[in-house]
Amino acid sequence: MSNKSHFNSGLRALNKQKRDGEKHSSEIDDVLASKTIQAFFIDDAIEFLQKVPSNSIQLILVDPPYNLDLESWDTFDNYLQWAKQWLDEIYRILSPSGNCVIFGGFQYQDLKKGDLLEILHYTRHNTDLRFTNLVIWYYKNGMSAYRYFANRHEEAVWLTKSKKYYFDLDSVRVKYSPEKKKAALRDKRLNPDNIEKGKNPTNVWEIGRLNGNSKERVGHPTQKPLAIIRRFVKSLSYEGSTVLDFFAGSGTTARVCVEENRHSIMVDSDEKTLEYFEKHIKNKGAHIKHKPFEQHINKKLDDIFELIGQCNNYKSEEKL
Repeated sequence: MSNKSHFNSGLRALNKQKRDGEKHSSEIDDVLASKTIQAFFIDDAIEFLQKVPSNSIQLILVDPPYNLDLESWDTFDNYLQWAKQWLDEIYRILSPSGNCVIFGGFQYQDLKKGDLLEILHYTRHNTDLRFTNLVIWYYKNGMSAYRYFANRHEEAVWLTKSKKYYFDLDSVRVKYSPEKKKAALRDKRLNPDNIEKGKNPTNVWEIGRLNGNSKERVGHPTQKPLAIIRRFVKSLSYEGSTVLDFFAGSGTTARVCVEENRHSIMVDSDEKTLEYFEKHIKNKGAHIKHKPFEQHINKKLDDIFELIGQCNNYKSEEKL
């Protein structure tokens, strides 16, 4: 069967636009951050979100509790009733080019448990958020099972505020091996420039889970690998933009934002998030180069946004 993408009029139009050197309407003028702000709030997620200004966040990246009764923070009588409260705030606070990523699973099949199907259904029928992609995180190691097929993946839904969402594919392309690169260059349907940059990683990401003795570990029971968070941060936000994680947990998102020169706002009801972030910074090592960063804890939110504004310079301003 032929590759239908070659007959996609929208894709053809985008390719022509790139060949002609024209910018897509969703592209953001480059921002240079002199330093980044990493703000931490020990607070209830829902109460905090109500304070966040409208149109102020470029990327929301959350790994919410799945209601597995792992801890007190992971227990809800009615998961969807609770989730509605934070889902209703997401559209308002996202910037016009903003993105939202929600991790979850499809294995919990009632309202008592946390289920990504219920979240998707609710966002489709009760919010103006647009579903853009379902990303499958595939891993080879996991628990065995006897009453069903053993699970080897988790999911993340990518939602956007509008059609003009920011997306930087080039920043996360995967390099071809020398052999596959030669084969790809022989395919006349493919753009040679894109082949040089690397291939689209697709929506199935093979990234190993963190083992108990992984050097990335900071002590949180549901910590996600840096590689997953980094791919979302790099492709769905830009330098100097603001990333919000209101279930900060292990603080992994903040570490990635430090390394990728993004500002972050981390919210969690557990003060251990601060300890986890300290461990991340110690684990990071001096070999990773990035802009300086400031950490602020429970500062006034208005002051945080003012600090972020002071840190950012726009290239277009430099030319004036």
